[in-house]
Parts: sequence; C-alpha cells; structure tokens
Amino acid sequence: MKKHPTVCLISLGCAKNLVNSEQMLYLLQEAGFRLQSEPEGADVAVLNTCGFIESAKSEAIGEILRLAQLKEAGQLKKLVVCGCLPQRYRDEILTELPEIDALVGVGSFQEIVSAVSAALEGDTPALFGDQNAPDPESGRVVSTGPGWAYLKIAEGCDNRCAYCVIPDIRGRYRSRPMERIIAEARNLAARGVKELIVVAQDTTRYGLDLYGERRLVPLLRELADLGDIAWIRLHYLYPDELDDELIELVAGEPKILKYLDVPIQHINNGILRRMNRRGSGDEIRALLLKLRERIPGVVLRTSLIVGLPGEGEAEFDELCAFLREAKIERAGVFAYSPEEGSPAAEMPDRCGEATAQKRLERVVALQAEVMDAFDQSRVGKTAEVLCTGPHTGRSFAESPDVDGVITFPGRVTPGELVRARITHAADGELYGERVKA
Repeated sequence: MKKHPTVCLISLGCAKNLVNSEQMLYLLQEAGFRLQSEPEGADVAVLNTCGFIESAKSEAIGEILRLAQLKEAGQLKKLVVCGCLPQRYRDEILTELPEIDALVGVGSFQEIVSAVSAALEGDTPALFGDQNAPDPESGRVVSTGPGWAYLKIAEGCDNRCAYCVIPDIRGRYRSRPMERIIAEARNLAARGVKELIVVAQDTTRYGLDLYGERRLVPLLRELADLGDIAWIRLHYLYPDELDDELIELVAGEPKILKYLDVPIQHINNGILRRMNRRGSGDEIRALLLKLRERIPGVVLRTSLIVGLPGEGEAEFDELCAFLREAKIERAGVFAYSPEEGSPAAEMPDRCGEATAQKRLERVVALQAEVMDAFDQSRVGKTAEVLCTGPHTGRSFAESPDVDGVITFPGRVTPGELVRARITHAADGELYGERVKA
C-alpha cells in the first residue's frame, strides 16, 4: 500500500452525520492518510450518506454514481460508502452498486481506517457493528466554522414517529457522558470555537437513558461556564419535553441564544396521533405562547410535514391557519415521503403526490411572508454577529445551513464576533454594516 494515500471525505445529510464524518477524518489523519477536499485524484473517496427520506437516498445514490464515474475515468481508485444508506440497505447495496469497494455501517464509524486500508489492498469489507453501542469517542477534524461547531450530545432515537425509520437505522437513544461532552466543548473552545450548536435527534431527552433523568439543563449550565464560549444554540427540542426549568434557563442565561428549534410536524390532533407524536395541538399552541411570553424576542424554528395519510383539506387548512397565527419565524417544510418499514407507509387515505406538492408550496409561500415580515422588523436594529466569511455573518436569529446570512460591505474577519446594524432586507436576504461595539 502506498505510504501516504490520499482520502477525500464527502458528508451528506444532517449535522449529527457531519460530526461522525469529522471523527472519521480525525482517525484517518491520525493513521497517516493525507486529506484532500476534492475526490478527483484521490486514492480513496469516503462518502458518508443519509438514508432517511427518498430525496436523501436519491442524493446519496447520485453521488455514488458520480464517484463511480471518476473511478472509471481513472481519477479515483477506491470508493467507501458509510452511514445510513448502507445501514438501511446492507443486503442490497453491493449487488445494486458494485462500484462500491467497502461499506461501513453506523455502528462502525470507528473502523474507517480498517475499511479504507482493506479496500486499498483489494478487499471489499462490509463492517456493521452494533448500532446500539455507545457513541464512539474520538477527536474531530472540525469542518465547519471558523468560530462555530456542532456538539453532538446523544445518538439514536426512541421516539418512534410513524413516518420515521431513524430508530431502525441509528439505533436506540444513547446519551454521551456529560464529562466527555464538557471535555470536547473545552477543546473546541481552545481551538477558537465561539458558538456551540447542541444537536441530537432529541436534545430534550438527554441523560434519561444514562442517568435516569433528563440532564440537559445541568449540561447547559456547565457549557455556559466555559469562558471562551460565547454562544450556545439549541436544536431539536421536542415540544412535549420542553419544560419550565429549561425555558427559565434559556430566558436567563445570556450565552444561550434566544433561538429554539422545536419540531412540531403538524397541529391537527388527528394527524399528530397518526404521526405517533406526543401531545396535542392545543398543547403545542400553549407551549409556543409560553415561549413568546417567557423569552422576549425568541426566534422559533420548526419542522413540518404535509401530505401524511389522513390529511385532508380540513386538516391542512387548520395547519395553515395556525401558521398565520403563530408566525413561526423559521420552518423546514417537507412533503410526506412513504418510507418502507415505517408504520405510516402502510396507512390508507394518502393524498396524491401532486396534492402533497401543492400543499408544500402553499406552506412555503405562507412561511416566506412570515419570514419577510420578520426580516423587515429587524431593519435598523443592532445585533452581535459571528462572521462566517469575508462578507457574511450570522446573528442569534440565523442557524447555519438552514437559515440565511447577513451580508456586509467591505470585509470582516471570519470567526470574529462584531456588532452590526441591519440596514435593509430584500428577497429573503439581510444586509448590514459593522458598528463600533
């Protein structure tokens, strides 16, 4: 085997998957592999995939085929595919995609060096460790930033939503020990990270499996005590477990951004029951009202699914009326995707794809109006901004990859925190100028 083979790692899917990619980069680098950003000319391309919904599967397969073309053209030697797609389709994937040289399931990320080495030696390893084992601890080559990084506090999920197969792919919910999370956060801070984005499939459940009680609040208090960390952003807070103690901490702790990602998926009681979601539409309404009252100026993000079997015009109209009333500032909207193995895939009364797509477009248009009004309300206001590029930055109200950025004239220093005034908003974009602190 070549002394220092080159590896390009491509990461698809969610932030949790990206953390696993960063861990694999670290392990490969420690083993002597040279990392490069593009697959052309690499000895090995490692593709970490998502396999959650149809669009993610299509993206992953398209990327596999693109890399296979590079192999055929002699611009790439080996292709290793990791993560959710091989985990979900382990019995079919090598037969249907023989261009792949190695498979690594979600329980074997820590074996990436062995997989890559074996592929380079001509073997075709398929490594599938226990997907319910504790989340592996290792260093990371942080690929985000500068100035920010994801902090994954748990792996897997126990919620069993009817439309979702994540528990089957990623395993049961496993919290990381608090001391290891704090140690990682301290290391990230020492490397210049100012914003920690706390992620898991369900961050509100943190600690329940490991300590017998939810421990997100104590964890956040310890993270806030880290002197070099300026911002803590919370994602994936399930509404039924977002309790008063957590709300009070968010309201009172300056380092915790007044930006909460609370996936509600729908508001109609019948659809929520079909989704196997805990809580009712009225409980969601009451929670959002409480958040607005207890945390002045809070920005809310949510996830919504339209077109689930059983959603008729009345149920959809209720969702639209709620969104006009609630004015949730940020939303990811998805048309229902029937996933094999999920209970919802077997449900009757599914609307047609064209109807689901029209409903998606209606909600997206509705939410665009809400977002435009929110953007206009910010013009003339000053905020702290984390610079993400030479001409861009984010305030508390923008999370990376899912929200927009603030564009500046001139140049700013990526990774630096500055004060900025929003000067104008247009077509969903914000523009600002740096002001003296």
